[in-house]
Amino acid sequence: MITAQGITKSYGHLQVLKGVDLTVKPAEMLSIMGDSGAGKTTFLQILGTLDEPDAGDILWEGTSLSKRSRKARLQFRNTHLGFVFQFHHLLPEFTAAENVAIPGYIAGLKKSEARERVGELLQFMGLENRRDHKPSQLSGGEQQRVAVARALMNHPRLVLADEPTGNLDSRNAEEMYGLFKQIREEFQTAFVIITHNAEQAAYADRTLHMADGVLLHP
Repeated sequence: MITAQGITKSYGHLQVLKGVDLTVKPAEMLSIMGDSGAGKTTFLQILGTLDEPDAGDILWEGTSLSKRSRKARLQFRNTHLGFVFQFHHLLPEFTAAENVAIPGYIAGLKKSEARERVGELLQFMGLENRRDHKPSQLSGGEQQRVAVARALMNHPRLVLADEPTGNLDSRNAEEMYGLFKQIREEFQTAFVIITHNAEQAAYADRTLHMADGVLLHP
């Protein structure tokens, strides 16, 4: 589905990625582990077209993404990818439902279509009774569930998650990974998840390790 080929990235004299190759299959759940500074987040940002590599390419179903215009890459991200971060990045002035709907409005959904999709997602997340609550009125686990719902708004085929449970307690973290597996089974959504937790990584179909800018394949 998505393939990284020979990805390199440097910041000044510091080479962060040193030729990373990866292929993610449809509906696959993949974990990437590694020490801080290994290049995991940089790679995830490049895989999600949020940043550009110095060399190499990202292919979506065999087609290069680097050859697309910035506007085309933005449209691609909003249509095909979802993002979940350690910190939920919800807009504090908006309700849960409004936060979830934002990607749909960017994609040009009609308000009626967006409302219907938001309702489906909040019900799936067990948050139908919290739709009108603002982030400050939600628990940490609820906030992250809203962030996951937002990531799923436009039916993405791939969700990229950077330490998605790093800010949660162990119970909420375990529930979140269970939710990821349920989403994969229900919607056939693929996941690439960065984590430091080996027990959480074990939820994935396979786990790879990144060290010193290189992704280690077994």
